[in-house]
Amino acid sequence: MKKIRVLVVEDSLTIRKRILEVLGADPEIDIVGEADDGKRGIELCEQLRPDVVTLDMMLPNMNGLAATEFIMAYCPTPILIVSASTNRGDLFKTFDALAAGALEALDKPKGNELDDDWEKKLVATVKFISRIKVITHPRARLGRMGQTPFSSTLVKQASKSLPNPGRLRAVAIGVSTGGPAALIEILQGLPEGFQPPILLVIHVGKLFTPAFAEWLDKQSPVRVGYAVDGEPLPPCGDTRVLMAPPDKHLVLSQGKLRLTQEPERHSCRPSIDVLFESFAQELGAGGAACLLTGMGRDGAAGLLAIRRAGGRTIAQDEATSVVFGMPREAILLGAAEQVLPLH
Repeated sequence: MKKIRVLVVEDSLTIRKRILEVLGADPEIDIVGEADDGKRGIELCEQLRPDVVTLDMMLPNMNGLAATEFIMAYCPTPILIVSASTNRGDLFKTFDALAAGALEALDKPKGNELDDDWEKKLVATVKFISRIKVITHPRARLGRMGQTPFSSTLVKQASKSLPNPGRLRAVAIGVSTGGPAALIEILQGLPEGFQPPILLVIHVGKLFTPAFAEWLDKQSPVRVGYAVDGEPLPPCGDTRVLMAPPDKHLVLSQGKLRLTQEPERHSCRPSIDVLFESFAQELGAGGAACLLTGMGRDGAAGLLAIRRAGGRTIAQDEATSVVFGMPREAILLGAAEQVLPLH
């Protein structure tokens, strides 16, 4: 059996040794190189062509974001961000790296873990992303993902105005692996005059989640924030994205948003299924939902509930999904009224 070839890029000798030790102990993984700065990491990536790169964000010579942009533009490779950064600026760089093509983000070990959960998660994530066929991100060659600051003309150019959605009361979106880039494309492509509020569940590691809404807000033409327990569902015309906060399910009930800590669904809290099922029950034909790229099956049953209730349902297609897991499960259930490419 062919081993998974891994390059480890980490400037902390202690953390690097820990990662090397954990990955090297697995018989299915082969450590092919290590680097302590971003520039050297890129050089080794080009030379060795590993199956996976584990990459710190705070690196000398070239930081993790710049390294991600270069790798995804010139030698696309599955990248796992392994970071301990918790301040706002560093977290934003992590999200920028995910939007530029990095696949997952994992927090660094703190050294006081009482079990081997972190080790298991590291190994499982490396094995998982090694199976993903990544694509070249040519926008990264322009720097900062090729993005320009948002302006009102972006939405005008993205699409013609849609007619009044009529009975459509709200939209729900569920997404996991590949989510940051997918959400940016969707939100920046909203047509002028788009009215329904958007409820969002995304699977992001707990360490990184607190700043995600603020980061997404800066990329979006409509406001993005975390839902507050008990707040009313905004009316059409008050177009906002309301996200499930860390470690809480988002539920729509009697016209209000509720946050709960009910048990995990599909090992997830927040769970897309939990939101979608409440959405179906509350809005019926007045709701529309979209299930995007992601691993597993969270959201598939909920999307089916929305379709059975008369709502409109969309699943992202395989060609544009980073991971065609959640959309595929929904399609197999007959939950998707339409299967569409991301754009």
